[in-house]
Amino acid sequence: MSERQDTLVKVIIETCYLTDKEKVAACILSRDAGAHFVKTSTGFGTGGATVEDVALMRKTVGPDMGVKASGGIKNALQTLAMIEAGASRIGASAGKEIIAQLTNFCPLRKIY
Repeated sequence: MSERQDTLVKVIIETCYLTDKEKVAACILSRDAGAHFVKTSTGFGTGGATVEDVALMRKTVGPDMGVKASGGIKNALQTLAMIEAGASRIGASAGKEIIAQLTNFCPLRKIY
């Protein structure tokens, strides 16, 4: 898929426009073509990442491929839910706020 060995390839599936069957097919095609990641959304569609889509994508591609949840993730609880569902990367414009919320959850936050 990539001519350079050091280049990661990500396929954006735009899950908000697809049925579950189409999402599975897109994940399988991406994996079989050699992509390193599948991503839920550009953030510009009619919907962003959902826990259900992330779980379906993770189940489809297995543990060795990346799944990036992106679009509509605004807070730490949503972030943790996406990670629990199988996301290995998070795409969020609210990253600073999410990190601040996660820092407040951490009982060891004063160590660093």
